[in-house]
Amino acid sequence: MKKFYFIGFLILLAFDTLAQVGFKLAATNTAPAALELAWLMKVVTEGWIYVAVAGYLGAFVTYMTLLKHAPIGPAFAATHLEIVTVSIVSYYFLGEVLTPVQMLGGLFIIGGIVILACEKEKEEHQIEAASEKSLVDAL
Repeated sequence: MKKFYFIGFLILLAFDTLAQVGFKLAATNTAPAALELAWLMKVVTEGWIYVAVAGYLGAFVTYMTLLKHAPIGPAFAATHLEIVTVSIVSYYFLGEVLTPVQMLGGLFIIGGIVILACEKEKEEHQIEAASEKSLVDAL
């Protein structure tokens, strides 16, 4: 089951990142925004908008599937990893600057998720041990 979670979270992360980067590229390609029909037509014909929408739909379906099986805490926390992945993708492929504060923030996000995952695993082991003990006591 843990392999299912891991793969599911990676898929969720990929869809989330795709959606955010797609919106970023669509916004860049259709700038400046204006309340005009010409700008709206520019947005409607921008391919990255459809990539972004597909990414959001994929993320939604993946997240709903994960919530059926995965614990809510790690599932919710994993959705915040896209901040880190979008920053990295934007740095390498879009030429954006990553400041030391942003890098530190990304490390805090990753660290928090790792701590949450470790605590969840520790909690599961305690529950298993308590179940085994009560089963032995019942015999």
